[in-house]
Amino acid sequence: MSSGQVLFSRKGAVGQILFDNQASLNALSFGMWRQLGAICQEISTDRTLRVVVLRGAGGKAFVAGTEIDDFLTFDDGDRGVDYEAEMDSYVGLVETLPMITIAAVEGWAVGGGLALSCACDLRIATPSSRFGSPLGRSIGNCLSAKGYARMAAHLGIAQAKRVLLLGEMLTADELLSHGVLTKVVEPEAFEQALDDLCLRASENAPLTSQASKTALWRIVYANLPNTDDLTRLVYGSADFRSGVRKFLNKEPRVWTGG
Repeated sequence: MSSGQVLFSRKGAVGQILFDNQASLNALSFGMWRQLGAICQEISTDRTLRVVVLRGAGGKAFVAGTEIDDFLTFDDGDRGVDYEAEMDSYVGLVETLPMITIAAVEGWAVGGGLALSCACDLRIATPSSRFGSPLGRSIGNCLSAKGYARMAAHLGIAQAKRVLLLGEMLTADELLSHGVLTKVVEPEAFEQALDDLCLRASENAPLTSQASKTALWRIVYANLPNTDDLTRLVYGSADFRSGVRKFLNKEPRVWTGG
């Protein structure tokens, strides 16, 4: 069982959600995802908070995905549909926080980490940070319609295809050039730059911030198709079950398309 945890703290009007599972580069267990959801629900009505920062403990990773061993219990495609819906609910709770959210990325933001960084309103990263979601090279799963829409809205279709179809990890400088990152800052200046960004965000009219971010998310998710059939196809496949086992055993994956 994972010993990781998700912790909340605050300093004045700025809150922090910390992902702490350093032995696994802050990969989130299912339990940690649920802790995140509970924290978001608790702070969502706190009008004294103006900014919430999401970051990983240890300085080596933001969030390196979801702990893979949790997938060993999946036995059919419906389990995958339920899982993606549950993940959408937690990421959605981050997206719908009324205050401005900032992803402070140091190191890896992979899979669920990429999703959470995109769920935030602003992103700041160190130059060595890497962003990706190599589903087709790791365990052979897929995303929900919201997951694909979120990635396309932030990375753009072309960069999303590099991530999803080639399994590439995008650099901080690349994402800065595409406007995905607000700032890229050297490690020694990171804390000050993050504090400055929090201060500027906290000075914005809170109702304006809430209305603006909510309107933008409604536009991104308007008229999404139902893709449960695709999710069911992938999670119900022999490729997925084999991919999980081989990933955990550090064996080469052999995809059959079945």
